[in-house]
Amino acid sequence: MVARGAWPDFSASSETSRGNPRVSDGVIRLDAEGRVTFASPNAVSVYRRLGFPEALTGRSLADLTRDLLPIAEKADETLPLVLTGRMPWRGEVGTDRGSVTFRAVPLRRQTRRGEERFGALLLCRDVTELRRRELELMTKDATIREIHHRVKNNLQTVSALLRLQARRMTSREGKQGLEQAMRRVATIAMVHEALSQGLTQSVDFDDLINRQFHLAAEVASPGQAVSTSMTGEFGKLPSELATPLALIINEIVANAVEHGLEGNSGTVSLDGRREEAESGPELIVTIGDDGVGMGDSYIEESGVSSYRPPSQGEGLGMQIVRTLVASELKGSIVWKPRAGGGTEVVITAKIPEGAAERS
Repeated sequence: MVARGAWPDFSASSETSRGNPRVSDGVIRLDAEGRVTFASPNAVSVYRRLGFPEALTGRSLADLTRDLLPIAEKADETLPLVLTGRMPWRGEVGTDRGSVTFRAVPLRRQTRRGEERFGALLLCRDVTELRRRELELMTKDATIREIHHRVKNNLQTVSALLRLQARRMTSREGKQGLEQAMRRVATIAMVHEALSQGLTQSVDFDDLINRQFHLAAEVASPGQAVSTSMTGEFGKLPSELATPLALIINEIVANAVEHGLEGNSGTVSLDGRREEAESGPELIVTIGDDGVGMGDSYIEESGVSSYRPPSQGEGLGMQIVRTLVASELKGSIVWKPRAGGGTEVVITAKIPEGAAERS
């Protein structure tokens, strides 16, 4: 077959039914009827793993293997063609004791009547440990998604309780404090909701922040005509970056609506982009408003601009922002006047290694 160029047989499917041979594979020789004429020690070990300790020689491999399968096992219609060596395909057998993959190599020869199949070689491989690990990963993924789902539900319950408490508050400051806490809890819940729906511990931040950005501006501006504008692309972000970044954006947007616009109509914009820096990829987030501007809160000394909190001290929201930027994002934040009026906030965050893909 090799001399005639008839092997490998490219009539086999190009999908998972093909496989590459390995030195450690067991080898079984079949005759034209599918009976075993030879089995290597590795092949014998493979069938012992499946629960057949006897000799293979002289037995019909398809019948023998079928008897090992659980009764409730869903039948693979192509498996008999593989186990008799009739087709150059690949199959897999799984029992409660192990899993084995097979690859059939039909043997053909030229006769006066043309080419005929006179037997086959069957390569078998014990993949029990591989399937066990795959099952563990699937179980862990499902468990992690369920945890995120339950955390999201618990956070939504906390948010609802805060909302009920806020409605009963008579103090304006107390009511505002509870509403802000409710907004922060709801933001974290949205991140966990996104994580509960995916197979990885990363979040499509564009989809998440698109909903949260508009919601944050709407909640912070009851009775105000505030429009929002979002540009750029954040891409997929790991959960350890997505959660603090969502909280930071939520706080800055709320601050822009409440203090930047000061009850007037206006626009709040959000832009996200990735840049390559010497230290690695960075995420640049810019939030702006066309409100009253920074006034005396903005200072510039020796060419370095910064934000100076009011004399009465920085609010809790901005304290949260500064803490998260420094400790969680390992980045920086700058407030500055916006061209054309208003305020602009620029956040720079380091993107963790291995999480630099855009989608």
